[in-house]
Amino acid sequence: MHTNYYFLRQLAPALTERMQGYRVAVCFSQEKDELVVGLTNGTAEFWLKAQLGANFSALALPETFQRARVNSVDLFPELLGQQVESVVPWPQDRVLQVNFRSGARLVFKLYGPRPNAIFRPAPAASAQLFQQKLLADADLRPAPTQLATSPTSNQSENSGQARVSGNGKLPPPLADLPARYLREHGYDPAPPETKIRLVNQVLAQLEKPAHYYLIHLDGRTRLSLLPLGELLNTLPGDDPIGALRRFVPMALGRRALEMETKQLRQLLERRADEASTAAAYARQRLHALAHEAGYRHTADLIMAHLHEIPPGATQVEVLDFYTNQPKVIKLKATEKPQRTAENLYRKGKNQQIEERQLTERIARREAEALTALERLEELETVPGLAELRGLRAWRKQHGLDPTPSAAKAATELPFKVFEDRGFTILVGRNAANNDLLTQKYAHKDDLWLHAKDVTGSHVIIRHRAGQPVPEPVVEHAAQLAGWYSRRQHDSLCPVTVTPKKFVRKPKGALPGQVVVERERVVLVKPGNPFERAE
Repeated sequence: MHTNYYFLRQLAPALTERMQGYRVAVCFSQEKDELVVGLTNGTAEFWLKAQLGANFSALALPETFQRARVNSVDLFPELLGQQVESVVPWPQDRVLQVNFRSGARLVFKLYGPRPNAIFRPAPAASAQLFQQKLLADADLRPAPTQLATSPTSNQSENSGQARVSGNGKLPPPLADLPARYLREHGYDPAPPETKIRLVNQVLAQLEKPAHYYLIHLDGRTRLSLLPLGELLNTLPGDDPIGALRRFVPMALGRRALEMETKQLRQLLERRADEASTAAAYARQRLHALAHEAGYRHTADLIMAHLHEIPPGATQVEVLDFYTNQPKVIKLKATEKPQRTAENLYRKGKNQQIEERQLTERIARREAEALTALERLEELETVPGLAELRGLRAWRKQHGLDPTPSAAKAATELPFKVFEDRGFTILVGRNAANNDLLTQKYAHKDDLWLHAKDVTGSHVIIRHRAGQPVPEPVVEHAAQLAGWYSRRQHDSLCPVTVTPKKFVRKPKGALPGQVVVERERVVLVKPGNPFERAE
C-alpha cells in the first residue's frame, strides 16, 4: 500500500512539514528507472528518490545520498532553485504532487506498471516527462474534484469519498490489500448494511492508522495499513516518512529472493504438470496397444491359414482362433503371404519395444512429477530457503536451473532419436514433423537424408565440429531413411545424402516438400539397424 491513496494522504502532510521552504539543489538520474531530487534550506538537506520501474514503483526518502561521479545525467533544469510550498495527493489516486511557490508542479505518478514523473515549470507550460515513452502522461490531470493546495483541507474534504456502491463493489482505493482484509472478515457473504459497516470500519483505520505494517504476503514484501499475511515489523502510525524509509530498502533487498523463489515455484509447477501430462498420454497409448489386435496376432493367422490363401489375393477371411470369430485380413497382390507375415512379425517386435518404452516412460515421468511436487513442498518448508544464498545453493544442488540441460532437452525432442558412434540421428515422424526437423532443428552443416523419389521421413545426422561423419553412420542413417519411406520393403533403396544447407523449402510447398540443390546417392537395404542391436 505504499502507493495507495490512503498512505499518500498520510505521507503528503508529513512531507509538507519537512520540505516546506526547501529549494531544489539537484535533479538527476544515474540508473535507468531512478529519479533523484535533492533539496536544501541552506543548513539541512532532504532527498527524494523515485523508483519508476515497471516492476517496482516507490518514492524512497533516503536520509543521505552520494551522487556517482559517472553515468549520472542532470534532468529537469528548470526545476533547480524552485522552492517547495506543499505536497498533496490527488483525490482517490496513486499520485503525489509537489507544489512550488512559482506555480511549478512536480508530479509522481506511482501506477504499478506505468510509473512516471511529470514536471510543469508553469501551470500552462508543456509537461516534461521522465519516462518519455508514456506520452499520454503529458495530459494527466487529477480527478474532477478540486485539488486542494492545503493538505489539511484536502484530507477533510475527501475523507468520506471512498464508499461502497449499492451493488457492493469496492472503489479503487480499497482494492488489493483493503479488499483482501475485508474478505477475510466476511465481506463477500454479508448483507448490504453489514458491508457498509465493514467498509466504514476499514476506512476509519485507513484514514487514521494506528500502525504501519511491514508484511510478507503472496511471496512479496509489502507495506500495509492493515494487519495481513506474515507480519515482519510493526511501525508507529504517526511517522509515514520513517515507515517508507524502513520499507523501501527492505523491499528492494528482498526483491531478488522473492523473484527467484517465484521463478522456482513456476518452474517446479510446470515440470510437475508437463511430467503428469506426458505420463497420461503414454498410459493412453499403452492402453490402446494392449486392446488392439497386434501385428503378431495377424501374422499367426496368416501362417496358420497359409494353405487357404490363393495366389494374388488382396484379402482373405479366416477363423480367428484367438476369438473364435471370422476375421478379414488385407493382403498385397504382389507380395507373398509369407513375406507379409514376416513384415508383420517385425512390426510386432517393434510394438513390443514401444510397449516397453512406454512403460519405462510412464514410470520415469511419474517419478519426475513426484520429485517436482516434493521440491515444491521443500520450497515452502525448508528454513534455509528464506535467504538468497541458501535458495541458490538449494537450486544448484537439485539441478533446478531455469534452462534445462542440453542432455535433457535432447531426450525430449519430438523426433525418433538414435545414437551411432557418438553421432545423433534424428528421424521425422510425419510431413509436418519433417518440416519442423529440417527447417527449425537442423543446422546448415548437418547431413540430411531422404529416400529418393518417394515420400518418407527426413533424416538428420547432427554435425560434430571437427569430426567428419563416418561412412558406417551414413549407411545406418540411410537405412533408416529407406525404412521410414514408401520403399520400406524394396530390396535396395536409393537415398539422397547432402548437407542441410543445400535443402530449401519453396514458397507454397506442401508440408514436408523440399528442393535439394546438390546431392549424392547411396544404395542401401531398408531397415532399422538399431532394432537388431536390441
